[in-house]
Amino acid sequence: MVAPFRTLAVVAVLAAALAGCSKAEPKLMHARASGTGPDEFGILPTKPLQMPEDLTALPEPTPGGTSLADPTPEADAVAALGGNPAALTRTGMSGADAALVARTGRFGRDAGIRDRLAAEDLEFRRDNDGRLLERLMSVNVYFRAYEPMSLDQEAELERWRRLGVRTVAAPPSAGAQQAFNGTE
Repeated sequence: MVAPFRTLAVVAVLAAALAGCSKAEPKLMHARASGTGPDEFGILPTKPLQMPEDLTALPEPTPGGTSLADPTPEADAVAALGGNPAALTRTGMSGADAALVARTGRFGRDAGIRDRLAAEDLEFRRDNDGRLLERLMSVNVYFRAYEPMSLDQEAELERWRRLGVRTVAAPPSAGAQQAFNGTE
């Protein structure tokens, strides 16, 4: 009777040890899809093909660009509501956006920043992947792992107010609310 129990215990320990040695990318947030079927709203029919009046007026084909037969549900919705669908297409960078990009890039830009941050985040997630039982039971460790990087909103708001910066979009301070309500 003891031998089958020992065999079962050894198999369970080996399975747990192998589960901890996984080379897969660590998942801190264990979100699962609610179903296995396709999303019926994600499938859009293409527009019917039309013969243009003048073939020379067609634009040059661009790899990865759009086609006249591609579905444009947002533009169709704007047109159906009486708006201008052409306002949705961006023809470049606006003046304000160009000024913002120029200002943020004034000290230079790191071309490989996305790859470097992705590698650093992967290393961080591997280091904070959770304990063995948390991984086995699919416990969500996302918030605990990133807690040291979270911002205390109230403390940051008070810091900016102490510096004299107006925070018009933020709610008033507790003292101002009490004074407004007439309670001390």
